[in-house]
Amino acid sequence: MTNSNPAAATRFDRRTAPAAVLRYAAAFYALALIFHTADHLRRGIDAVTPQVLASGAVSTTIAVVAIVLCFTRFRYAAILAIVAGFANAFGVAAVHLLPRWSAFSDAFPGGNVDLVSWVAAVLEIVAAGALGVAGVVALQRSRGPTLES
Repeated sequence: MTNSNPAAATRFDRRTAPAAVLRYAAAFYALALIFHTADHLRRGIDAVTPQVLASGAVSTTIAVVAIVLCFTRFRYAAILAIVAGFANAFGVAAVHLLPRWSAFSDAFPGGNVDLVSWVAAVLEIVAAGALGVAGVVALQRSRGPTLES
């Protein structure tokens, strides 16, 4: 049985739009995460400190969970996207874009990395930030005024 009420169709689209925003951002982030991880494998695991390797494994695990939950439309996916997206964007930027500052650093400025590594890291930062922004947008839309108000 189909519903011919245009207002009902609009309400349905309004409720599903935040989930679609999250899925697109999660897909973009997944691709960027794969590219950045592949770059680390290309450069060699021994190119980073054990601390960078461990923090990267933890952040990648959190990212994968966030991505999966965005695709499964988990109730709190928007909140997880905000936390994981912004935290990972900040973390990757701190690890790669700042000059060497600790054992948690894989500094690209002044380092021996090529353009592929720069693109991979910056793309992941942008994609993680986009996931965080998508989480904010989805959360605002899901809590915003309804069409009836």
